[in-house]
Amino acid sequence: MVGRSSQYNINMANMSYCRFENTANDLADCVSAVNRGEIDELNEYEIEGLIKILSLCNDMLENEDYIYETLEENE
Repeated sequence: MVGRSSQYNINMANMSYCRFENTANDLADCVSAVNRGEIDELNEYEIEGLIKILSLCNDMLENEDYIYETLEENE
């Protein structure tokens, strides 16, 4: 799925000039929560969110080469 929109619908606004910075900070918080073992009592919405994060992370990793190539081209 290189360079195309994902199957995921984005419902919340995120300003384009800070979307990756904000998302990276939020994802780091989620990783810390997992590392602290804070996923054993999640409600169904949080479980769905965690599963969606895993899927989105896999999508990003599938695009890793494309991302690095594009960033290098735009330096």
